[in-house]
Amino acid sequence: MTKSIRTALLLSGSLAFLAGAALAHTPLCACYDNGDGTVLCEGGFSDGSSAANVPMIVRDAAGETLLEGVIDANGEFEFEKPEGFHDVLFDAGEGHQIIVPQDEIY
Repeated sequence: MTKSIRTALLLSGSLAFLAGAALAHTPLCACYDNGDGTVLCEGGFSDGSSAANVPMIVRDAAGETLLEGVIDANGEFEFEKPEGFHDVLFDAGEGHQIIVPQDEIY
């Protein structure tokens, strides 16, 4: 293999790696108080990919699980608002988690 071919292959492999890194997706999640005793959370990824089946965990002040569910095919998770403090964890895996504190649920 000639030096120019090796260089071209190395360069194309590096560019492919960098392009993949640039297309990485960031998790997005926001929750809203519906005013009727329920909370609606919407989740997805910055590249437009679906968050369907991403686990959602509602926790109390001690971090104990109050209820669990998943984002549905429409990118939503709705639950009955618990009494007292709670936050919501969007858990798409390491590096893809978002905690929505109660004071950010409007």
